[in-house]
Amino acid sequence: MIDKNRIFSIGSKAEFEDVALKVFKFQFENNPVYRSFCDLLLRHPSDINTLADIPFLPIQFFKSRSILSSPSKIQGTFISSGTTGSQTSKHHLTDLSIYETSFRRGFSHFYGNIKEYTILALLPNYLERKGSSLVYMVNDMIKQSNRPESGFYLNNLSELKEQLIKLDESERKVILIGVSFALLDLVELHQFQLKHTIVIETGGMKGRRKELVREELHQILGEGFGVKAIYSEYGMTELLSQAYSRGKGKFECPPWMRVLTRETEDALKILSNCKTGGINVIDLANLNSCAFIATQDLGKVYHDQSFEVIGRFDNSDIRGCNLMAL
Repeated sequence: MIDKNRIFSIGSKAEFEDVALKVFKFQFENNPVYRSFCDLLLRHPSDINTLADIPFLPIQFFKSRSILSSPSKIQGTFISSGTTGSQTSKHHLTDLSIYETSFRRGFSHFYGNIKEYTILALLPNYLERKGSSLVYMVNDMIKQSNRPESGFYLNNLSELKEQLIKLDESERKVILIGVSFALLDLVELHQFQLKHTIVIETGGMKGRRKELVREELHQILGEGFGVKAIYSEYGMTELLSQAYSRGKGKFECPPWMRVLTRETEDALKILSNCKTGGINVIDLANLNSCAFIATQDLGKVYHDQSFEVIGRFDNSDIRGCNLMAL
């Protein structure tokens, strides 16, 4: 068994690779679905010496299989948003504390002490359904901030507008996290000049608006909120960690998460840096499910290990967090 505390104490590239290889061996031995997938590819622990050798499980498996590496009782299940009538992904968790540790330490890694912030959340579509991992995370952030002004907003945009102006004028540090279409609705209601607020978009028009490329979306939101940069969050139901962009769409991972890209015509071939391909994610917080996920996103990884999301495979359905169409 892998010590979950070691995952969150990774301090170097070499240590990440060492832990990732151990997690692969553990999941190969304890995850029947992943074991069968590796068997079909003729990839076994004796063949795996580097991260590039590890098979990445297609994300679609979360729609049709229970992806579990632990026999423990399921404590909770996160369900993807999906479109009406489409099959949703289900991520079963046998240890919710791993998810909580991941998003708490991830936030701290990028933004510092959450108690310094007021957290305002504009996530109407997520609040309207059950099983959202994003709502679970943001609800915890609101509680951890321990500020009476922190909270969720549904359709009460005028109230949110007044709260944002009031907090910004009092020079309070604020994080506004919201789905793209709702943030656009807000800046159409009022043009802000925020000086102490970080705006984080989680992507997705959810069929409410025409999809925009990131540059256009961020330009509209940046002008609307009066901020120099729009931040982004990259996460999804099938992952227990989040990458964050602090502007210009370049995401960074916490120490226990890594992104690679694969050849679009050969899913087993890992690309070198700065080449566009399918995004593979190693999320070691997925200890009790599968840590090696082949997503339906397209992107490129840079030399500093930051990455950019460029779009999606044409044949994939639009769903999830931060998945913008070309």
